[in-house]
Amino acid sequence: MNMDFLRKLPIPAEIKEQFPISEELRLLKEKRDAEIARVFTGESDKFLLIIGPCSADREDAVLDYTNRLAGLQEKVKDKIIIIPRIYTNKPRTTGQGYKGMIHQPDPSQKPDMLEGIIAVRRLHTRAIQETGLTCADEMLYPENHRYLSDLLSYVAVGARSVENQQHRLTSSGLTIPVGMKNPTGGDFSVMLNAIVAAQSCHTFLYRGWECYSHGNPLSHAILRGSSNKHGQSIPNYHYEDMVRLKEMYEKKNLQNMALVVDVNHANSDKKYLEQIRISKEIMHSRRYNPELTGFIKGLMIESYIEDGCQKVEEGVYGRSITDPCLGWEKSERLVLDIADSL
Repeated sequence: MNMDFLRKLPIPAEIKEQFPISEELRLLKEKRDAEIARVFTGESDKFLLIIGPCSADREDAVLDYTNRLAGLQEKVKDKIIIIPRIYTNKPRTTGQGYKGMIHQPDPSQKPDMLEGIIAVRRLHTRAIQETGLTCADEMLYPENHRYLSDLLSYVAVGARSVENQQHRLTSSGLTIPVGMKNPTGGDFSVMLNAIVAAQSCHTFLYRGWECYSHGNPLSHAILRGSSNKHGQSIPNYHYEDMVRLKEMYEKKNLQNMALVVDVNHANSDKKYLEQIRISKEIMHSRRYNPELTGFIKGLMIESYIEDGCQKVEEGVYGRSITDPCLGWEKSERLVLDIADSL
């Protein structure tokens, strides 16, 4: 093989033993998981907001941001469940650039996977300890999920991963909600097939084990826009898109039909300020059509302390080093407006 094997890394069980969570945190996560699950099963009419930086780049700023979210959660707790978005893996279209904290716990330094594994576990643990909020991460690498499986309350499978068999089968063995994004080409049927796979039982190979999964009834759809053959963004958050998806969903006879809409990425053409307008349009569609009220369970918003994005070397505290995000003041106002509209 044309690669060097640098060192054998600890397995998830060893990392969990070295960096365990307390019984208090375990029970807190169990309570939060149940509360979030009730939204997807329809037992709760609360609205979900999966909100946070495009990528978690530094522990201090991410925890500062997450503590701010905890204060905001108190203001909207009767209507909204906030799930902080702490994404420690960053997919790269060409494979170049910053790949997330699990690769580079310090974006200005060389990759260090062992330090990265420890850093992401510490970050997610501290977020729960300091805020009482369990968080979301992207399952970019299915084999890495178990390093955080006792900490996460939500997982997203990205547009480039949703057709991958290992992502689908691993999702079928999880007990927390897994959002399947539409692929970059935009085909809803690909996303729905991923949900069928995730809600089904499977025997498959995982981390050197023959496993049997029991199916994940909380797997659901995420619309994030798409790209055409010219690389132009095609949004899919409009009323007609959501109605069409619901009709396709119903024909699949799936459990707990649910939609979360990602208001950035190709839906905003990465024009981060558009997230405000798009969020409000989706809330209007949800109010206009009672069938969409129960179908659209939440929004995914990219938000951080400072507006926009920057290069790593600029070093502005709380500003994204990947895709541009809404700053805190605009984000807080948007969340309060969403709460008022519910």
